[in-house]
Amino acid sequence: MIAVAAPSALLNAGPGWGVRLVGIAVVVTFMVSYALFRDWERFGPLLLRHPTLLAADTLFGALLLVSAGPDTTLAYVSVCTPLLAGLIYGWRGAAVFASLQGVILLLVHATLDNPHTEPAETLILPGLCVIAGAVGSSLRKLMLHLGEATRALAAVRARLAVTEAVDAERARLAREMHDSVAKTLHGVALAADGLACSAGAARMDPALVKRQAELVARSARRAAAESRELLTDLRREGEPGREVDVLAELADAVRAFRARCGAPVTYSRTDEGGGGGGLPSVPPSVARQLLSITEEAMENAHRHAQAARVDVRAGVRCGVLTVGVRDDGTGLPGLPAAPDLDRLRRSGHFGLVGMAERAASVGARVSFGRGERGRGTDVRVEWPLASRRTEAGHDR
Repeated sequence: MIAVAAPSALLNAGPGWGVRLVGIAVVVTFMVSYALFRDWERFGPLLLRHPTLLAADTLFGALLLVSAGPDTTLAYVSVCTPLLAGLIYGWRGAAVFASLQGVILLLVHATLDNPHTEPAETLILPGLCVIAGAVGSSLRKLMLHLGEATRALAAVRARLAVTEAVDAERARLAREMHDSVAKTLHGVALAADGLACSAGAARMDPALVKRQAELVARSARRAAAESRELLTDLRREGEPGREVDVLAELADAVRAFRARCGAPVTYSRTDEGGGGGGLPSVPPSVARQLLSITEEAMENAHRHAQAARVDVRAGVRCGVLTVGVRDDGTGLPGLPAAPDLDRLRRSGHFGLVGMAERAASVGARVSFGRGERGRGTDVRVEWPLASRRTEAGHDR
């Protein structure tokens, strides 16, 4: 609007210094307004601290308005000054600048050589300045309330996010403790109870007491080793850019489980093309969860299902990494193929709940079914390799 009104202002200006002053006012006012709109984040706080800058801009605009006349578009643009003052300075600033702009408009009308306007028409623009100042002040209050509400909502969301993160970490650590140290410590407690009974018997058998003491010592060392492994794995998950050959670690886990428990556990590859293809390494968090699910399934088959044979199979087919644990034990009656966490919790199958939660945490899918000929249990975990890049980004 300043640019549109500039020709009229220059034509109506007096020769010589009049034209120069009006031209300077056009350039300064236009550039200041343009800078404010373009870089408001930079100049807004400066304008907020120094109201005299807006007053100077108003006076430059008054020089243009005197030269251009009250009938040009510039006169209507002048209403924006009290509006901006109300937004920035509140009702006091709106009142000051509405009064200042109203006085300027009345003076412009007074400078006309042959005024042909009625008093009511003369007071229209000053009245609009007052209304614009009130609107700006009201908008300021609304924006302040909105800002306070937004900050409060952001604070609530941040607290909820922290709470959810703490709950998730608590559940994660509970799963880790349940699947490793807690079971071993339970075995230590049982072995210690047996040792106490043997030592307190009327006719103590020294050989039996020695075996039970050795069992307690081995179990305690196993609990300490599992604690160190747990801490090592948790730290390893936080290392950026690290990836794991999960199939090799699965093979090592099966061998370690077989040596520790003496269980008849076998491991085989089921890759496309006979198992010789190379599997891309996976992020540590994914490897950790897949290994924990496999170890939990082997423990369940050995301790609870009285399985005579446990088969672990792993490989890639159609872009999906699949790990399966099948046994020929007693199985679990009424076990759903799709894990229902609430039902599993009510029935006390917290190990299966942990499996489902572990799989979900890395975008995998776990299913439970019957083994061969309807006997035993078949636990299957499927993780799409397309999730590899996303999960690696989460690790970093």
